[in-house]
Amino acid sequence: MVRLDRIYTKGGDDGSTSLGDGTRVPKHHLRVESYGTVDELSSVLGLVVARGLGEPLASELRAIQNDLFDVGADLCVPGEAGARLRLTPVYTQNLEGIIDRENEKLAPLTSFILPGGSELAAWMHVARNVCRRAERLVSQLGAMPDEAGRVNPEVLKYLNRLSDLLFVLARVQNDDGKRDVLWKPGQRIG
Repeated sequence: MVRLDRIYTKGGDDGSTSLGDGTRVPKHHLRVESYGTVDELSSVLGLVVARGLGEPLASELRAIQNDLFDVGADLCVPGEAGARLRLTPVYTQNLEGIIDRENEKLAPLTSFILPGGSELAAWMHVARNVCRRAERLVSQLGAMPDEAGRVNPEVLKYLNRLSDLLFVLARVQNDDGKRDVLWKPGQRIG
């Protein structure tokens, strides 16, 4: 359990921070950027819920916010560090269940869609983009020679599936896709 008695420690005043295993790294380290972006994503999802998302999606997004803290905990400690929290395939399977349920009511797309439509759909697209950025950062982290084998591959799978879910939920918030804003290639030409 986490217990915070003090909010500031002054330990990061020199531009460094501690990972979960006690290692000190610069605050701009790719691992810190990765879990920091996951935290940003959770904040955007909090905005989506606060804007009046209906049930059961609001509860499901709050559960996903909790999952994202698990993602951050996983990323915060490099490699296998004892019995600490690790994402498992069940996390991704839970997302897939929601995707399948919500996508069932949507008509297939015949064009790419532009972010927008309703305000909640636009926020879902912002969340999707932050999720994709987190995914790119985690992928880049895992490709670093000194990080090989120290990033849980389930984190990438989860983030990839979460961005898919956020795309589907954006369409759901656009009256089940009826208010999607379609891309019109070359519309401004001529």
